[in-house]
Amino acid sequence: MLETFNQTTLLGWPLSNIVYLLTLCLVVIVGGMSGMAAGTWFERRVIALMQVRRGPNRVGPAGLFQPVADGIKTFFKEDLMPETADKALNRLAPGMALFAALMGLAILPFGPAYDIPGWGTLTLYVADMNVGILYVLGVGSLHTYGVVLAGWASGNKYSLLGALRGAAQLVSYEIVLGSSLVGVVLITGEISLSGIVRWQAEHQLPLILLQPVGFGLFFIAMFAETNRPPFDLVEADTELTGGFHTEYSGFRYALFMIAEYISMITMSVLATTFFFGGWGGPFGFLPGPWWTVLGIGFFFFMFVWVRATIPRLRYDQLMRFSWSWLIPIGLVNIAVTAVLVVAFG
Repeated sequence: MLETFNQTTLLGWPLSNIVYLLTLCLVVIVGGMSGMAAGTWFERRVIALMQVRRGPNRVGPAGLFQPVADGIKTFFKEDLMPETADKALNRLAPGMALFAALMGLAILPFGPAYDIPGWGTLTLYVADMNVGILYVLGVGSLHTYGVVLAGWASGNKYSLLGALRGAAQLVSYEIVLGSSLVGVVLITGEISLSGIVRWQAEHQLPLILLQPVGFGLFFIAMFAETNRPPFDLVEADTELTGGFHTEYSGFRYALFMIAEYISMITMSVLATTFFFGGWGGPFGFLPGPWWTVLGIGFFFFMFVWVRATIPRLRYDQLMRFSWSWLIPIGLVNIAVTAVLVVAFG
């Protein structure tokens, strides 16, 4: 019966492959949503400990069910919209932000491939693209379209200013993020995420040792790309009363928050993949996806730690930091890496 199922086709595709891909997509979406819920609880508990207070502690043991309570609250909360808003685009913006975040999860290599007798190969990623880095950069930039649409369509001056900041911030720090990965591409000769992981496994050498400057640039840029403190000028509550999502409430507001936390998970997996050996760890000592899970936990902690300790930058400082410091450092790093690859590669 299994053989008959494998031979059945739909539009030229084996039915077993279609079912497998749909199941894998569902697992990725459910996993991303679950990770987002766990991330909100983790952030609130860790910040509470850093600020010497309790944090969530009423709903479930240690407040573990607080994300569920928050989700139920936002789902039933009244959904308000200004009369001057562009209603169609205002409703579209949160979905676009969430769509971009979920698309980024599709090619993340959470673990190696496993051969299952009688079925085939089980992969812990939806797709292994040979242009993985370009896909990540392209999909990551789509999130800003949701921010810009939300700010413009809300009919609110604070929202519009937040949207303009988001567009300028993307242009500035997307260059930093891209330049931080050029050194990785020059060394490995790969732009596929799984190919970069394999190179580190074959050479038993995490790329953070060869690209410490690149990792530093990536580490800074991932805060800006996810609009996290100290780069949360897009939604600066002390200046813009919430920024691009000032006029959002209820479930549509929750979609923006879900997209932000899923983007944090994406950046954590990418940092682990590019600079810390991917799923196998720096020297292959931790098999399976467990090293990726540890990487997500570590970088998520860094997101929270930075939020609790570093104050928000002014907008002019944010832009000057990128164009006057990070981008020139990235270009110098690319030049030095290229010379070293030619000389010793």
